[in-house]
Amino acid sequence: MKTDKLSFRTENREGLTVIYLSGELDLEVASQMRTTMEPLVELADRKLVLNLKDLKYIDSTGIGILIGIVKARHARQAPFAVEEVSDHIRKLFDMTGISPFLDSARA
Repeated sequence: MKTDKLSFRTENREGLTVIYLSGELDLEVASQMRTTMEPLVELADRKLVLNLKDLKYIDSTGIGILIGIVKARHARQAPFAVEEVSDHIRKLFDMTGISPFLDSARA
């Protein structure tokens, strides 16, 4: 998926799917993000990792999407993690209380 604000690249390795997000995850791109992520979230036999190294901005809608992913993966007893989170986004995750649910990836 690619919009003017957000690009999305997927890499599959043995038992692992890494999604690289680049740009801004906000209300404007939320529906595209949900549509793109839905089939990947359902792959319970694979570890799902979001690489946020190049994510510049996330708003409350984007955080809501991450919470939805965490819940869906938990319901499927499927592993989920984030990796390479910038300091300013990590601080936002800490302030909103979602950091404990976003396990660091061990790829």
